[in-house]
Amino acid sequence: MKAMVLAAGLGTRLRSLTNDRPKALVELNGRTLLEITLARLRAAGVTDVIVNTHHFADRVADFLRSRDFGLRVALSYEPVLLDTGGGLKNAAWFFDDGQPFLLHNTDVLTDIDLSAMLRAHREQNALAILATQNRSTSRPLLFDPNAELCGRIVAGGQREMVRAVENPDPRAFNGIHVLSPRIFDLLTEEGVFSIIPAYLRLAAAGESIRAFAADAFYWRDLGRPEHLEQAAADIASGLCRI
Repeated sequence: MKAMVLAAGLGTRLRSLTNDRPKALVELNGRTLLEITLARLRAAGVTDVIVNTHHFADRVADFLRSRDFGLRVALSYEPVLLDTGGGLKNAAWFFDDGQPFLLHNTDVLTDIDLSAMLRAHREQNALAILATQNRSTSRPLLFDPNAELCGRIVAGGQREMVRAVENPDPRAFNGIHVLSPRIFDLLTEEGVFSIIPAYLRLAAAGESIRAFAADAFYWRDLGRPEHLEQAAADIASGLCRI
């Protein structure tokens, strides 16, 4: 099974920790965020992974060459940051086996059951499964009663609906996806683009973009220094078992 780790970002929210390194190599309890993510993917059965790079790309490449992670690792260098959708499309060549794959942010800490997400993807025959939680966020995605994507909340709290749903369920996206390789035939966007507007366009066209309810699992964004401190406390207390 294959996966992609999104690790190309500038890590601006993590400064000064990212003044001399990419956010993927920031450490939590002595382990880099990239190492933690790779270990989780391996435990879920991933054998091949591609990591996109941009900020301090050479340091990421050196780190990945420095040890054996139990995975075959490829790199997708982006001279210009391509965002989530553009970065994924740039790595399309890697996903040549016709099988579903995982797409995982590097700056989140979670014990979400990735194997359960993969099973849900197979059982529901979806184009994409997105890990979500019922938690506070400024821009939730909106889902219908069948957990199908139907819209989102945009700036100012306004709804952007792509399908008419009377009482959509707002859910926070956790930065983890399971995707069918068919996605590459449907991504007509070019260059720099976010995957979320592409998902909305595809949902409007009748494609199945579904929520995976991850409310029972631990999840924390690691985008700020104080988030790392809280994550370390969560690990020490046993709240997070990573």
